[in-house]
Amino acid sequence: MNKEWSFQPLRSHRLVDDVVNQLQYKISKGEIQLGEKLPTEPKLMELFGVGRSTIREAIRVLVHAGLLEKRQGFGTFLKTNPTIQEPLTHRLHRAELMEVYEARKMVELEMVRLAAIRRDEADLQNMREHLDIRHSALQHDDRELYTKSDIEFHMSIAIACKNGVIIDLFRSFSQEMTHAMHMLNKEYRSHNPQSEYHEKLYEAIKDKDSDLAATCTKLIIEGTIAEL
Repeated sequence: MNKEWSFQPLRSHRLVDDVVNQLQYKISKGEIQLGEKLPTEPKLMELFGVGRSTIREAIRVLVHAGLLEKRQGFGTFLKTNPTIQEPLTHRLHRAELMEVYEARKMVELEMVRLAAIRRDEADLQNMREHLDIRHSALQHDDRELYTKSDIEFHMSIAIACKNGVIIDLFRSFSQEMTHAMHMLNKEYRSHNPQSEYHEKLYEAIKDKDSDLAATCTKLIIEGTIAEL
């Protein structure tokens, strides 16, 4: 019996990303089995309701990412040993913003704990500088500077954790975080910058209180998620 394929409606402004994400989601859930052949191009065009160029570009992205392989004359298959080769920044750019923030939360909660334990005076000075600029930007209604200083404050905490992998991960997140901040700035008058929790986060790291630092971070991120 032939397998029945179904996909969600697409958004016109990001067709390729939507096709890629839906296929990748089915791969992650195991709905597409290792070595399984995907439907033909015409069938995928019908299922997604898009043109050939969209399907071809989506397949190209997943082939480049190391998940699919094209076999000349036979079709496109999920690799039997798929390995993700797509740069993390590209993957984050394709992801839903909520997915990015959920992943950020997991990384940052441990990041601030390490920063509270490992920070030195130079780290504290760096954090304080960006936090003061953030506060001044809010007072002067400077949205661009507010966004920049907010990201740099959190980046200074990443640097203080003294873990190169986490620093690089957080730097990858920062581009999508900047995008989220710009979205919130469109509703700037109703946006809550959570300055109190940012100050408490700084003080917790200064006092080497890793539990309080994690609590403040959780409140900050969940507040942003609620606004988004």
